[in-house]
Amino acid sequence: MSQQNQPTPDPGQVILIDKPLTWTSFDVANKLKYACKFKKIGHAGTLDPLATGLLILCTGKMTKQIDQYQAQEKEYTGTLVLGKTTPSVDLETAFDAEFDTTGITPEQIQEAARQLTGEILQVPPIYSAVRVNGERLYEKARRGETADRVEGGIKARQVTVSAFDVDTERFPEIDFRIVCSKGTYIRSLVRDLGLLLNNGAYMSSLRRTRIGEFRVDDAPTLDAFIAAHRAVSSEPLSTNE
Repeated sequence: MSQQNQPTPDPGQVILIDKPLTWTSFDVANKLKYACKFKKIGHAGTLDPLATGLLILCTGKMTKQIDQYQAQEKEYTGTLVLGKTTPSVDLETAFDAEFDTTGITPEQIQEAARQLTGEILQVPPIYSAVRVNGERLYEKARRGETADRVEGGIKARQVTVSAFDVDTERFPEIDFRIVCSKGTYIRSLVRDLGLLLNNGAYMSSLRRTRIGEFRVDDAPTLDAFIAAHRAVSSEPLSTNE
């Protein structure tokens, strides 16, 4: 093949998507791959299925920038609820304990959030994608293993929480805004806030609003992006959706 006839390498692009509820980050990447005929695509930072919000995806040569985007500061908003716990610290699993929230004051909640701000050591939740001895923690959790029974132990990691703002007006539901570094588990912050209050807590909703300078306000829905892509593309529709 002559140099003139060689295909032009795909320069790639950075795609912002407002991830829908219950979809995994892999689901979104896979949908875009087939619907838009991207040969190479990856996401820059996982969002849990029960979270919504900003997901950055890279295609073609831009996949080399994924680590750069993953390393950037992130912002989340959401709601935690005091008085109950679940093994997954969200609504993926059933409630396993209940606590009396009588006597907990807004000042105590603010102080607990303050203690979880700055450079802190954090233990990932048992329902997470962290690998221990080559296996994802959530795989161990779904077999019924608990954190204290995981062979090899779950290692604490240092993360930076730049902001942990709480609004207690709807107590025991607590609305929050968190700004944090790569690798921070919001569910761990929720779990630990409950523990600091000698109580329990779970997360009822979570939304990622920012990654670095990218904001969810600039991210289309998955369907809107696919429709716009098809409108400007001369390629035939994929049959593998």
